Amino acid sequence: MADLIAKSPLAGRAPTSLAGVTLAEADMGPVTSVAPFAGQDGALAAALAPLAFPAPNSISSDGAARLVWTARGQAFLIGAAPGDWGQFAALTDQSDGWACLTLSGSGAAEVLSRLVPLDLRAMAVGSGARSSLGHMAMILIRGADGFEIMVFRSMARTAWHELEAAMKMRAARQVC
Repeated sequence: MADLIAKSPLAGRAPTSLAGVTLAEADMGPVTSVAPFAGQDGALAAALAPLAFPAPNSISSDGAARLVWTARGQAFLIGAAPGDWGQFAALTDQSDGWACLTLSGSGAAEVLSRLVPLDLRAMAVGSGARSSLGHMAMILIRGADGFEIMVFRSMARTAWHELEAAMKMRAARQVC
């Protein structure tokens, strides 16, 4: 049997900082899609405790474990393995399908607003949204110092390039 080696989608690319904004790759840990079976919402809610199945554009967290709303009737469990929830919900390992970039610093929202069709000023810390980053699908999570940007693993290098270009455009405007 082949001995597979897990690799970062960005091959361990070093963080990039420009004009007070830093772009870096993040390790999310395990990522599992959780989709409740019909009529099992209550039973799943009891099994998830102390986490709660999130409402649209919200996140439920307990320590390192986070449930992030990703679609109607679906959330991603990030940073922890699922419990014994298989009788209440469809559980699908998504760990190898997604990459996470962080964009932090005082100008992170300004950089990101060049590529995202959302009003980032209205996005509260600890909230999430499903949107697009340029032409790519993404899951966006607002943190205290910036954003976590989840994209399909196959788009990680493109997302990095687009974000880095936006950082350079912002930095060039500050020089003028």
